[in-house]
Amino acid sequence: MEKASYLIEQFKNDKLKQRIEDIYVDEKMYEKMKNRYVAAITKFISLYGDQDVEIYSTPGRSEVCGNHTDHQNGEVLATAVNMDIIAVVAKNDHEVKITDAYYLKAIPIDDLEIKNNELETSEALIRGTLARFKQLGYAIGGFNAFMTSDVPAGSGLSSSAAFEVMIGTILSGLYNDMKIDPVEIAKIGQYSERNYFGKPCGLMDQCACSIGGLIHIDFQNKDNPKVNKIDTDFSKFKHSLCIVDVNASHADLTGEYAAIPQEMASVANCFGKDLLREVDSADFYNQISAIRQKTSDRAVLRALHFFNENIRVEQAVEALTNGEFDSFKKIIAASGNSSFKYLQNVYSNNDYSHQAVSIALGLSEVILGSHGVCRVHGGGFAGTIQCFVEDDYVATYKKEIEKHFGEGKCHVLKIRPYGGIKAI
Repeated sequence: MEKASYLIEQFKNDKLKQRIEDIYVDEKMYEKMKNRYVAAITKFISLYGDQDVEIYSTPGRSEVCGNHTDHQNGEVLATAVNMDIIAVVAKNDHEVKITDAYYLKAIPIDDLEIKNNELETSEALIRGTLARFKQLGYAIGGFNAFMTSDVPAGSGLSSSAAFEVMIGTILSGLYNDMKIDPVEIAKIGQYSERNYFGKPCGLMDQCACSIGGLIHIDFQNKDNPKVNKIDTDFSKFKHSLCIVDVNASHADLTGEYAAIPQEMASVANCFGKDLLREVDSADFYNQISAIRQKTSDRAVLRALHFFNENIRVEQAVEALTNGEFDSFKKIIAASGNSSFKYLQNVYSNNDYSHQAVSIALGLSEVILGSHGVCRVHGGGFAGTIQCFVEDDYVATYKKEIEKHFGEGKCHVLKIRPYGGIKAI
């Protein structure tokens, strides 16, 4: 740990330039990040005094392929991106006290029971993470923190997963010598979100935020998912990853998200199984008529998406590994098509008059033409779309799509090699 004021001087003298450029994978971002870190440290000092501190960082994530497969123990292709949460942190003895854009109430480390009045709050995620650490026999303790994030809330870049991973990474660093495996931290985040926050999430978001890089995850064994890093860089294919915020929040959509795993599981139950990954796809296709009678047509369509999306993930990994980017783009387009038609997570049936994601996809297809592909991003219903755009066309696409959704809404991102880390 170093004095907060000392770190400010280190930044001002550019002593940490290489470290920052390494984390954010873009030397053009250095001045912005330098100013951001200095502002965060200065704010910490104003809140808590000039203490010995550490600085942690956890990235947002982009789901590249594998839309709503993880909660059925399926396969996904995901990447950490160079937008993140940073936290300036100092130990204290008895509570977790975090300030960000607003003040979160302090969470005593000896009061870790589920609180019904904390459902869907950040406090629930903190309390749940502490509780799970303790259940698993890891050391816990208190800390004071100032956090700041450039991962937009409700954007589909997984600000909630990044927050969960941040709490786990801080506890790993401060009290467990940074030795807790990133997959374990991801699973702790999922536990907290499911049991304390009240959202039946999968594990993909947390894994992508915690592990970092471009990763292929197979959740067939959910207690020990297979994680393989894919050694590729979209820049070598002369394409950029663009995420467009469509100005529609994920707030109040928990029921829509919950219906997807529930309906998929209802199809699995027709075969005496809990999850679709346990069902043979040939049996599914042979019994669709009977399944329709037992469940619903939408449940059948969502199961159809699941079986084919797993195949697409494997095809996407193979295409990237073999350097076949045109094939990769066709697979991404097919994933988006399936999400719209079969998974049906592009707009809410409860509010069909508002379809910002649909509009963004339609406009993007017109603007991009043959210069890229687009698809719904992440959980869907709101938030963001994802595009892979030729480098020479990125400026044109960004300019045209932002005419409709606002300046700064198209984020041109890079794959970040690190997940949750002690940055400084």
